[in-house]
Amino acid sequence: MAIVSLENIHSPADLRSLDRSELNEIAVQLREFVLQSVSKTGGHLSSNLGTVELTIALHHVFNTPEDRIVWDVGHQSYPHKILTGRRQDMARLRQKDGISGFPKRSESEYDAFGTAHSSTSISAVLGMAVASRNAGLERQHIAVIGDGAMTAGMAFEALNNAGVTPGVNVLVILNDNDMSISPPVGALNRYLARLMSGRFYATAKNVGRAVLQHVPPVLEFARRFEGHAKGMMSPATLFEELGFNYVGPIDGHDLDALVPTLENLKALGGLQFLHVVTKKGQGYKLAEADPVLYHGPGKFDPSVGIQKPSTPAKQTFTQVFGRWLCDMAEADCRLVGITPAMREGSGMVEFERRFPDRYFDVGIAEQHAVTFAGGLACEGQKPVLAIYSTFLQRGYDQFIHDVALQNLDVTFALDRAGIVGADGATHAGNYDIAFLRCVPNMVVATPSDENEARLLLSTCYHYPGPASVRYPRGAGCGAQVGEGLDVVEIGKAVVRRQGSGIALLVFGTLANAALQAAHALQATLVDMRFVKPLDEALLLELAQQHQAFVTIEEAAIMGGAGSAVLECFSRQGIVCPVLQLGLPDRFIDHGDQGAILSELGLDAAGIERSVRERFAGLMHPIA
Repeated sequence: MAIVSLENIHSPADLRSLDRSELNEIAVQLREFVLQSVSKTGGHLSSNLGTVELTIALHHVFNTPEDRIVWDVGHQSYPHKILTGRRQDMARLRQKDGISGFPKRSESEYDAFGTAHSSTSISAVLGMAVASRNAGLERQHIAVIGDGAMTAGMAFEALNNAGVTPGVNVLVILNDNDMSISPPVGALNRYLARLMSGRFYATAKNVGRAVLQHVPPVLEFARRFEGHAKGMMSPATLFEELGFNYVGPIDGHDLDALVPTLENLKALGGLQFLHVVTKKGQGYKLAEADPVLYHGPGKFDPSVGIQKPSTPAKQTFTQVFGRWLCDMAEADCRLVGITPAMREGSGMVEFERRFPDRYFDVGIAEQHAVTFAGGLACEGQKPVLAIYSTFLQRGYDQFIHDVALQNLDVTFALDRAGIVGADGATHAGNYDIAFLRCVPNMVVATPSDENEARLLLSTCYHYPGPASVRYPRGAGCGAQVGEGLDVVEIGKAVVRRQGSGIALLVFGTLANAALQAAHALQATLVDMRFVKPLDEALLLELAQQHQAFVTIEEAAIMGGAGSAVLECFSRQGIVCPVLQLGLPDRFIDHGDQGAILSELGLDAAGIERSVRERFAGLMHPIA
């Protein structure tokens, strides 16, 4: 028999022609390809190593792309991409003009639904299933969702709706790898985890049925007893009460179990729930030992593993926040820290270690996180919610109604604001200025460097109402960060360079690039510090001294900080030209952060060029 090769798998149709033993060989090769590929480009690793066999089984059993598969979050979809004709494209994964790190409808017909945020898959496949039913189409609809993503309310909203939706084929696969980006938390996760010590139940159930099927009265009694026993031993009752036929748990790395089980569920149709248990980092010992470290690594040597840099890297904004949080908690016993399942990403590991009773990971539940913070604030606590800008969008209603409307004292530390690089449009923190500044009672702060971040965090923490401090992914310009917990006056800007003719108003960490441009233009540079409230007194003074303004922000221009300046001028009856520089009205694809900013004209050269083009008559000649 010829040796099968991953290089000969150009589409799932090629998988469907293989037998079970050949599928196992493909799994070995696919896992190695994922490891080698991610080690060269960076990307998500642990989650992808854990879904190799499941991906193969799904594409072997189901008629994709006619049958729809939706990968929840999507950071475990690399094997799926490789098997659906994108093996060669993995060399440019998450790079400019390369393929996305997440499923993307415009990229492939096999990517049935674009994902990147958690817990959307069941809602999406239910919508697809209803559309298929209405069109009279017989196809399968599969949602693959992790145990971490199952902590979010949206997943249960979809399950609840599916249970009363007739005539649909929906298969939910719970990929139980005990892995979210931070350690999974919550009562539901503990409920699922009990299965690891209770697998005897699944075996005993099957054996009991085989023995008792010849004694109908006893079998009926056993069925009734089983309904009560399930509630103690497995989550079957929970999902079956929602209308799903629960199967599992089964070994998610055993193709001899996966393939026939999926074939049976495909034949059954209707509402099916399959619970598979996988191991994060499967097949690569270093990732198995530390799946969080290998969740989203950069480039590394697989034979050596991830190594600490020989020279200390510049302090990141996330690290600045983490140290500030611990220092402020030491000074104020009312401080509590909250994260929606992003302990590592938000820099809260040390805070949890030092202040475990004041640390709350609420799971992938952004809406709950915001209202939970509001409840704490009602009772005199001082909650600090560390959340990525892109994830605060998911709790916007709660932010308005449960915090801002009641003017509750909650500090929002918005990490990953602005361009996020390789994660692309799905994770971009481009909109927080626009959607926060329009809400009454809100303070919106935009620190220009690492030290300003610490100052403005302290300032917003002491503001007796809702306030946000936004900062980008990665390191800044390397500013020296103070040790104290000093504050600044809310709404007060700082002139960093006095020039003439044109005033550059910068909001946030583009300040360093703007300062270089200001020197070249002999312009005034103002670090605005706050989008809301604006330093209107300074703006009125500058309007008397300058002929034009330029607003600069790493955020959406529409409704952003530049818009706030224009609104101020309109209120005050000031008529002067204003050039708004920021992120355009389009979704910005993945790529290198610096290269994207340069392409958008938001580096020093780009800012200078834009100003000269717009205000050529006001410019000093280039030296």
